[in-house]
Amino acid sequence: MKVTLMSAGKSLALASAASLAIAGFGLPVAAQEADLVTVPEPSNDYAPAKTAWGDPDLRGMWPIDNIASIPMSRPAQFGDRLFLNDEEFKQRQEQAGFFEERYKEEDENDSIGMGHWVESGSGGRRTSLLVYPANGQLPAMTPWAQEQYKAGRSSWVNGQAFDWVDDFDSWDRCVSRGFPASMFPFRYNNGIQVLQGPGYVSINLEMIHDARIVKLLPKSEWANRASHRWPSAVRTWMGQSLGYWEDDNTLVVETTNIKAGDSVAENTAERAASPLNMATMGVPPNNTIPTSEEAVVVEKLHMVGPDSILYEATYSDPKVFTDKWTAQLEWTRNPEYAFFEYACHEGNVQVRNYINSSRAERGLPVSKVGTHSANQEAEAGSE
Repeated sequence: MKVTLMSAGKSLALASAASLAIAGFGLPVAAQEADLVTVPEPSNDYAPAKTAWGDPDLRGMWPIDNIASIPMSRPAQFGDRLFLNDEEFKQRQEQAGFFEERYKEEDENDSIGMGHWVESGSGGRRTSLLVYPANGQLPAMTPWAQEQYKAGRSSWVNGQAFDWVDDFDSWDRCVSRGFPASMFPFRYNNGIQVLQGPGYVSINLEMIHDARIVKLLPKSEWANRASHRWPSAVRTWMGQSLGYWEDDNTLVVETTNIKAGDSVAENTAERAASPLNMATMGVPPNNTIPTSEEAVVVEKLHMVGPDSILYEATYSDPKVFTDKWTAQLEWTRNPEYAFFEYACHEGNVQVRNYINSSRAERGLPVSKVGTHSANQEAEAGSE
């Protein structure tokens, strides 16, 4: 049996498949002699069921908690390797087993701890979610973006002082994680629900209950999609998503009109969410990467089995990153997964508590909470 793996025009033919079993995603199960560098092409062998109106049926619950331990950026020791070898995979499984045991212990002791707090399975063999660039690292930020990133304010910035709501990011304020950040895993609340209707696909997210509505176009109309776009000034946290069925396995979605801005502006209306949320493993710290008006995301939802979707997202924002980047995630259907209320922070008081405690630490009166001030030291000296 001959297996060919393709990536960016590169192929590797393996004369024997004895050491390479192919799972639904086209990922190596046994890897002693397999190619651990090449990105496999997803299989087209599976024919999804059709909806009553004739579209491929992707409906269901697709939580990504089982891959939450895979970092966005690849740890340096793996180099260009996309997959773990057998020994590394064994170690990952053992680590996942540790959290499973803690979960059981907490159930037995009627307690809550890291076992319940961290929802993550073994994560498979992937070394990173990023598959492009080949080294698994994010492209460098432009000089402008670096300045905005370093000047940004968020509760995730080490040593950040808090005086007003503009010192917090959109997730701190329970508005949104933004896009595409909302599509990537976190330590918990990783539920994704796909719903469909004639002409539309809805992607509902458990975290903050963000919802995306994808308007579908006929494949023949895709080249004319610009005529379906909102005016440039109309922008939302999730952007405007248009899609089409590339074939019976693959939904392609292009999202533009994403809310642009940074974490620097004092006017919160001019601020935006970071395209990558630092709570996803392997993402740069601080949660302050800016988003420009040029940001575009192209996603592919490729169904490779009855309970398997290979999800791919390519992000391009030339004002922020010097190159595009692409992440791949394996979605696994779990019909038993259910959404519960995401209340964010109880009583909606945490922003005020952050401000009051921060000002008290700096010797400032908590009764004078107001707009962000560049003269805090002078204010402190006058008390």
